[in-house]
Amino acid sequence: MSLIFSSVVAAPLDEVFAWHARPGAIHRLTPPWQPVGVVREASTLDGGRAVLGLPLGLRWGARHTEFAPPHRFVDELDSAPLRWALKWRHSHEFAAEGDGTRMTDRVETPVPAALLRSMFAYRHRQLAADLAAQSAAREAGDRPLTVAITGAGGFVGTALWSFLSTAGHDVVKLVRRAPAAPDERRWDPDRPAADLLAGVDAVVHLAGESIAGRFTEAHRHAIRSSRIGPTRALADLAAATGVPVFVSASAIGFYGADRGDEELTEDSERGEGFLADVVADWEAATAPAAAAGVRVVNVRTGLVQSPAGGTLRLFHPLFAAGLGGRLGDGRMWQSWIGMDDLVDVYHRALYDGGLSGPVNAVAPRAVRNIEYTATLAKVLRRPALLPVPSFGPKLLLGEQGARELAEANQLVRPAALAKAGHRFRHPELEPALRHLLGRVSQP
Repeated sequence: MSLIFSSVVAAPLDEVFAWHARPGAIHRLTPPWQPVGVVREASTLDGGRAVLGLPLGLRWGARHTEFAPPHRFVDELDSAPLRWALKWRHSHEFAAEGDGTRMTDRVETPVPAALLRSMFAYRHRQLAADLAAQSAAREAGDRPLTVAITGAGGFVGTALWSFLSTAGHDVVKLVRRAPAAPDERRWDPDRPAADLLAGVDAVVHLAGESIAGRFTEAHRHAIRSSRIGPTRALADLAAATGVPVFVSASAIGFYGADRGDEELTEDSERGEGFLADVVADWEAATAPAAAAGVRVVNVRTGLVQSPAGGTLRLFHPLFAAGLGGRLGDGRMWQSWIGMDDLVDVYHRALYDGGLSGPVNAVAPRAVRNIEYTATLAKVLRRPALLPVPSFGPKLLLGEQGARELAEANQLVRPAALAKAGHRFRHPELEPALRHLLGRVSQP
């Protein structure tokens, strides 16, 4: 026996077991700092098989070999060549304990327990936090919905659809290729089919070209064209079909590249620059839905924190190697949000009828770049002694990209969420980074 990890989750036994049996559970439980991707989920806990992608093209295939609901299921490594060199038998055990559930992971493997403990600690924290968020949402009026999502295979989309699915919602993934699964529908961004949203209670529109990259004319065109037209076409369809809720991605780029120390809320005026223009037109493209009585929410997202994507994906290896440091003088404000808190904001936008229009999806306390970099270095136990000169971002992003992305200075407050009494999982930066990077102290 290599590892036994146990904790009590504040949720009933049947609910905890059912959560694990729903699509998306393996996505929610996979630590974001690990170089692992979900290739295929198991179709069932009763004899199904999951496949994970590992570095160097390796595959980790595990089959569920025992199934005794709601108390136990087992998976065993069965993929070559790993199964010839590595034994892995993982027993997931559940037992009622008071008003909650004791969840115990028992793993038989030659891998030292010290290398596995942070992974299982993350899984238990993530499960407890997701169940708590889903329970609070039900108390606030959440009910099972059919939710159509564009961009479901992306950085934010994967986290969102898996969370919604484990919460008991039916998720329809709108994809631009031929559908490959029963939960997918073909979506033409320019001319969506008239029946695309049939039976749908809400739309979450996330698709759009990544803004990361050098701000060439071609890149700027891709950023703009992938957002404005498709959003308007989907909003028109939502209006025509009577979908009650339309939630669209947006960005704090609306406020412009440099607003100094001005506190920015949803009532603040738009700023200047390419991204401010794009975001303003992007939000305006949802107007047909709002005019038809659809409740529209524009989620103005800040700097999303996850080592699986965004800026932290770039910074993490640099800081882990002791090569990180502040950008320039480090005085610019960074309005950030943890990935799980962003997922909670999207979830709230679906069920909270009091939210409409722009909603700033940022943590309550923005930090200056010098504090951000010092905190990341502290979490990773590395120095942050090498400041990045101003010409560095310009080489990668061009002058405009550096100004509007790397050097953006925006002190954004989540006023709409504060008014709604929203609770963040990680309102402070250091605990958020510790959770996401597996650096939480273990008992």
